[in-house]
Amino acid sequence: MRKIVFNITSMFLLCLLGCKDTSNKNNSPSKEEGLAITEVTVKAPFDMPNIKIPDFSSTKAFVITDYGAVLGDKNKTTAAIHKAIDLANKNNGGRVIIPSGEWLTKAIHLKSHVNLHLEAGAILLFSEAPNDYLPAVHSTWEGMECYNYSPLIYAYNCENVAITGSGELKAKMDVWQTWFSRPEGHMQNLKELYFMAANNTPVEDRQMVNDTAHFRPQFIQFNRCEKVLLEGVTITNSPFWTIHPYLSKDIVIREVKVYAHGHNNDGVDPEMSQNILIEDCVFDQGDDAIAVKSGRNQDAWRLNTPAKNIVMRNCLVKNGHQLMAIGSELSGGIENVFVENSKVAPDAKMFHLVFIKTNERRGGYVKNIIVDNIEAGAVKNGILGIETDVLYQWRDLVPTIERKLTPIQDVFLSNIKASNVDYVSRILGQEELPIKHVVLQNVVADTIRSQNHIHEHILDFETNND
Repeated sequence: MRKIVFNITSMFLLCLLGCKDTSNKNNSPSKEEGLAITEVTVKAPFDMPNIKIPDFSSTKAFVITDYGAVLGDKNKTTAAIHKAIDLANKNNGGRVIIPSGEWLTKAIHLKSHVNLHLEAGAILLFSEAPNDYLPAVHSTWEGMECYNYSPLIYAYNCENVAITGSGELKAKMDVWQTWFSRPEGHMQNLKELYFMAANNTPVEDRQMVNDTAHFRPQFIQFNRCEKVLLEGVTITNSPFWTIHPYLSKDIVIREVKVYAHGHNNDGVDPEMSQNILIEDCVFDQGDDAIAVKSGRNQDAWRLNTPAKNIVMRNCLVKNGHQLMAIGSELSGGIENVFVENSKVAPDAKMFHLVFIKTNERRGGYVKNIIVDNIEAGAVKNGILGIETDVLYQWRDLVPTIERKLTPIQDVFLSNIKASNVDYVSRILGQEELPIKHVVLQNVVADTIRSQNHIHEHILDFETNND
């Protein structure tokens, strides 16, 4: 039986690698809300819907200097950006142009049918003052909904939005970096939010801006958005997660460079979001390059939206904890994740290439995770890690209110090479819910410091390398 399973999987992967690449833009873009809408077809080993994204190339330009932006003047520049965004939105499509120069700004709130475009030499420098990100907005903290400081760039319930160009988005970190530590006041606020979410307290009553919470905002959050393009820009520094698609769908992130080495500085956190392509990007992170999430505990069970149909390809990770992390906030479920043709820099300080993590509070599910053709140098831990008891600081901070285990199955890794690892795979399931069907094909390391595989409670593990 085990041999049959492996052969079927091998045929599946060979078919995948030989599939025709149809990941080109549709030659006949449609019109929607006055904009051209392009459909991107993406090769994937699962049913991947075409991704619809906006094309602003023929829309009107709104240059911020025409509306009062002044170099070095935070208030005038912020007002000018918001004026240009409002006009582009009312025009049913427009490009808000940030010209060359360093433009100091407060929070930017996008609207539907707006492309924020940074020309060569343009830097949008985001203020370090927390009060510049008030009033609080409907956001999240580590998988729980709340009202918090506005993300530096925030789009809520928008469609047809884009951030493009060869310029730079940069966060001043003077204050945010002092909030990286987790003192007693912060931890007490975490407990309060945890219990509010568990008790289904209305989100508008979860006001988490006060003197001690210090919940840092995301850099870019697309919250409940559709048809999103993020292309070409460089992002430097971030208070928290860098790019956060939340409850959103139809997203392309292309040719973006991220450098963010602060606390919790993931590159992209697709959370309860669907139909996403991440390609040709460079990630230099203080945390995971990509961390797929789907909410935490009761909040995610209420929202009931899985993260699914996510493709990452042709990316370079210069540094980060994981190339691809799944969880631990995965209570809405995660399925159909495909990573291919990517590299990890030889000197990157990686923990794993792929790490799936959950705990007894999460529920949800993980299935159909496929990773192919990855090159890496030394990895501190291993190529694949799966753990079902990851709680970090939460273990002793708050109790388990409702116990729900996470079924994990159908994980396929192929054609992966690392130079030096502690182990190839470490898979720690639970006796009452073993992990099912993990296949490693041509997954190798030059040096294995401990042992090839460290496993507990797994059914149908297959490899051709032992």
